[in-house]
Amino acid sequence: MPRESPLRDDIVATVNPHAGYMYSGPVAAHSFMALASVPGHDLVVIVGPNHYGIGSGIAAPLSDAWETPLGTVPVDVLAARELMRESRMVDLDDSAHWREHSIEVQVPFLQYIYGAGFSILPISMAMQDKETATVLGQSLTAFIRRRGGGVLIASSDFTHYEQDSEARSKDTKALEYILNFDVDGFYSYVQRVNLSMCGYGPVAAVMIASKGLGATHAERLCYGTSGETGGSKDSVVGYASVLFLR
Repeated sequence: MPRESPLRDDIVATVNPHAGYMYSGPVAAHSFMALASVPGHDLVVIVGPNHYGIGSGIAAPLSDAWETPLGTVPVDVLAARELMRESRMVDLDDSAHWREHSIEVQVPFLQYIYGAGFSILPISMAMQDKETATVLGQSLTAFIRRRGGGVLIASSDFTHYEQDSEARSKDTKALEYILNFDVDGFYSYVQRVNLSMCGYGPVAAVMIASKGLGATHAERLCYGTSGETGGSKDSVVGYASVLFLR
């Protein structure tokens, strides 16, 4: 069983990596250790990129449950339909989730820290432009406020397949924009350096939603690369764990 943590009510959202557990698991664990202390975790909204471009541009699932080796977790289909009405851009489309891993790898961690009694709302983003992220983030703010609570997760890895030192340098700058809730600067930086971060849209949407839900500051919990956990430092992927806090 997970170690008990003192309850805290200041965590609005997290940024978590989504690579194989042997690579990014040690970094992701920092976010989930923090989330283990959040009360009222009946709904977890997980926003991740669509790596394959299959299905709708912004998609919640039609399925009413997802199954992992740790058991079955309900999908809050009513919440998905409410968000669809709120945003007018979210579709209900299972095909966007069939091959996608960025959201599903978060679920066993949640099962471990929360057990039963929570549901998920997965949102897959193939469209990651700033306008889409802004509308989605604002819609999530309104939806979660109206609902009375919920935890947000943005799923993203950072720089892909560059030298360890170069990845760290690029990712450190990207994290500065994220920690300062600077969405415009973040998008400008992603474009300027051609940052190979796969989930910049989900991170931006969750940044916007977090600020709308009262987050005033952010904390970088951990950063690492695959060169530390499973491979050569000549070609790494960067991973970060971040909290958005009120």
